[in-house]
Amino acid sequence: MKMERLLAIIILLLNRRIVQAKELAERFEVSVRTIYRDIEAIHAAGIPIVTYQGTNGGIGLTDGYRLDRNVLTDDELATIVTALRSISTSYGNEQHANLVEKINSVVRPDYSEQFQHKTSGVLIDYSPWDGNERLQPKLQLLKEAVDSCLIVELLYSDADGNVSRRSVEPHTLILKGRQWYLQAYCLEREQFRLFKLNRMKELELVPGRTFMRRKLPPRELEDAKPLRVAEVVLRFRAEALHLAEDLFGIEALVPVENGSWQVKKAYPEDEWLYRFILGLGHHAEVLEPVHLRAIIASRAAYMANLYRNGQPT
Repeated sequence: MKMERLLAIIILLLNRRIVQAKELAERFEVSVRTIYRDIEAIHAAGIPIVTYQGTNGGIGLTDGYRLDRNVLTDDELATIVTALRSISTSYGNEQHANLVEKINSVVRPDYSEQFQHKTSGVLIDYSPWDGNERLQPKLQLLKEAVDSCLIVELLYSDADGNVSRRSVEPHTLILKGRQWYLQAYCLEREQFRLFKLNRMKELELVPGRTFMRRKLPPRELEDAKPLRVAEVVLRFRAEALHLAEDLFGIEALVPVENGSWQVKKAYPEDEWLYRFILGLGHHAEVLEPVHLRAIIASRAAYMANLYRNGQPT
């Protein structure tokens, strides 16, 4: 997200002689302090930035400076546009659309048709099937907190259903497996944690309470709990081949007797794994490990008992 903003600032400065930091902050919905950090990063990259004092002062580029087209090739610009459009399927805002429009404006006229062809050839859709409208307010609030280094207070439910109030220093928003997470330093636990946005509620920025960014550790598993890994062997019925291919890819499937198919894969053993296997229904059977087979059998029996009488209990 920061890289998109830096590129947009550079293009804006190329088109305008002077821009005030306050205007940039309002345009990109960040603090003035964040804009000055961006300007320092642009200057460190070798692009000559000049600050003008006085009533009509502001930020600009050295007179006569022009961005060398060799810095970004047409193919590299097409890659940036493709990435922006893909990101926008899950995290979209007006800045993305503006940046795409600006990049399109600097493409050579004789390359425009080919450029559009390149940027429409691939789209990585990160959005869930049911949309992510309910997550957008959380994403916007947390993005503001990350950019402005503001502490956030929230109510959080962990993987075991334990609810606690947290005060955190938000550092990074992460999209992984179509799920959004926040990597943040938890002031209560005094360590970095990974928080799932779907488990957050009652989010509030703490006005005026800022923090200094810390050195990020390697991303940790949620709640820092060690997970047992199970080598799971599944057998799919012959008629469920299409389902197995969708989940694992045809290369991972081994044909066995009666036209069925077998796959072996390592998974962290937790509630997600149990739900995943139960979700396969009668299409697949757990062969190994034996203890996992027993857990699935027990839960399936419990589910069957719920529906056996035909009436809600």
